Amino acid sequence: MTSPVLALRRAIIDAASADTELRTLMGGSLRLYDEPPRGAEPLYALFGDVKAEDWSTDLDRGHAQSIDIVVWSEEGGARTALMAADRFFAILDDAPLTLDGHRLVNLRVTELASGRDKDTGLARVTLRLRTVTEVA
Repeated sequence: MTSPVLALRRAIIDAASADTELRTLMGGSLRLYDEPPRGAEPLYALFGDVKAEDWSTDLDRGHAQSIDIVVWSEEGGARTALMAADRFFAILDDAPLTLDGHRLVNLRVTELASGRDKDTGLARVTLRLRTVTEVA
């Protein structure tokens, strides 16, 4: 069985990489990573914190997940990060994603928060997603 976390990440990458507007904002390709590549210049996004909990019923095995996507933008460039975060929101909120080994029950963007990293001065926007999946 595929991990529900990894299955969701793959489905998010597939959906986001199909969006021309998001790819354009990110310089022509989807720049969504687990860790920032060495020397990566913003604008890019990272998978942030994730929490998966058992959401099983008597009949079905399932998981509730909280997963963050963090969009990083250049210093003084919160607008660009917010635009990319808005695209992620439009692509993912209530999206009918297909997950390997799991059925998506629901996916909602529950929070969008903007801030500035105190060490680098880079703008960041965090989207928090909440999903419920069942094992297929």
